[in-house]
Amino acid sequence: MTPLARGSLSKGALMGGTTAHQAPHPSPPSTSAAPSREPQSPQSFRIGSRSKTPPPRHDLQPDISAALRAAPPRVDGRTHQRLKAGKLRPEGRIDLHGMTLAQAHPVLVRFLTAAHVDRKRLVLVITGKGKDRDDGGVMPLRRGVLRHQVPHWLHTPPLSQIVLQITPAHYRHGGDGAYYVYLRKPR
Repeated sequence: MTPLARGSLSKGALMGGTTAHQAPHPSPPSTSAAPSREPQSPQSFRIGSRSKTPPPRHDLQPDISAALRAAPPRVDGRTHQRLKAGKLRPEGRIDLHGMTLAQAHPVLVRFLTAAHVDRKRLVLVITGKGKDRDDGGVMPLRRGVLRHQVPHWLHTPPLSQIVLQITPAHYRHGGDGAYYVYLRKPR
């Protein structure tokens, strides 16, 4: 009978290793002084299993228009539907095109406080869509600095006390490059 038929060869011999009758070659002693890195846990990762850490995301903040659309309305249902459909006419408008953040913030604060004092309820804030400056590098650049910063300004004092609702404008009033700002009633 052949050695294969009797099972005298070990699994390692079939895979190209040593047979049961041969002694394994001793490995040469390590000459490097670097400590060996062993896994912290033998169950930490198995071939075919999924990684426990989620992959990194490059877009750390969702699109501001989607976040504003998902926000619950603070005005009555009929007014909100007419606002989204672009059927309400803004009583005032401000265009922030071409301004830096440092220039646009005080202009916006002055405009909205003046509109609130004048008892205006709906104003249009035009920010523009912004330039696409992302060159595909490691750090992604957000498109439209003012477009993303204006809603944050409107949710922080002193404007948070006079702003009731922020909604992306209908396409006939500027679409993603503008916002409807619904102001509270003055007291």
